[in-house]
Amino acid sequence: MQVIGTKIVVLGTGGTIAGSSARAGDNVGYRAGERTVQSLLDALPVAQGQPPLAWVAEQIAQIDSKDADASFWSQLHARCREHLQDERVRGIVVAHGTDTLEETAWLLAETLPATKPLVLTCAMRPATAASPDGPQNLLDAVALASDARALGVSVVCAGAVHAPRHVQKMSPYRVDAFGSGDAGPTGWMEEGRLRLVHPWPPARSVGAEPPQTLPADPGAWPWVEIVLSHASACGRQVDALVSAGVRGIVVAGTGNGTLHHALEVALLRAQEAGVAVRVSTRCPLGVVVGRPAHGLPLADGLSPVKARISLLLELMRSSPTP
Repeated sequence: MQVIGTKIVVLGTGGTIAGSSARAGDNVGYRAGERTVQSLLDALPVAQGQPPLAWVAEQIAQIDSKDADASFWSQLHARCREHLQDERVRGIVVAHGTDTLEETAWLLAETLPATKPLVLTCAMRPATAASPDGPQNLLDAVALASDARALGVSVVCAGAVHAPRHVQKMSPYRVDAFGSGDAGPTGWMEEGRLRLVHPWPPARSVGAEPPQTLPADPGAWPWVEIVLSHASACGRQVDALVSAGVRGIVVAGTGNGTLHHALEVALLRAQEAGVAVRVSTRCPLGVVVGRPAHGLPLADGLSPVKARISLLLELMRSSPTP
């Protein structure tokens, strides 16, 4: 399959990849999002003199991705949607912070048509590091966005290509911070070429209904929170959330989706009050098997943060206004 278009759009959002430190070589004490995406592209070495396609930079935001919110997601989603509709665009690269990259990737994967490649990349070291990882990650992302096999959303970091459903940040410091758990990477970028080790994941939205529109007004987004089941957990935080008007709750259960009994009772009360509840597991590997005794709806094998995204979208579709 050939993907039309003659340019790759690179969207900058900030993050460590655009970070700077006052002290050269400092990998921790830096400020995220200080450099523009154009400056990052200008600093890239170009193989064989010229890039295969034109690289077009656009600055969406300059934030630390820990601060990603509904406004940021709405703006990024709108720009991605517009560029995907442009016949001149072959693919999109999003330079993103690592902290919430997996959430943004899942949101975009669930709401945008997978007719072209949309690749998120990042860095664990700032641009001022002695050995920054951002330049190679950007080069890999641009190469992946040029590959017609890479339809839909994917993530590339430290040479590994991950599917949005499985990718998670596994380390707070290592350069190869991301993993895909039991599924493993989809493939690897090697000298600008994609080597697949698994078939490219099927894109749910190809040929499906029109892409979902995300409200620009943060107040139009339903309120969904995550709670954790742990030793001595109680239900008071759940009761407080319900009283405050929460629309949905995702719980990171222990082990195979089990819940502390006090938390379970509170979640059942919340469900009876009309709050949507989903149960995931706090375990980083595997999925909940079978049906836990509490009977609360499961999160379809998603991690807690991605289950929250899916529940947000579900509530938007069922009730567009808060």
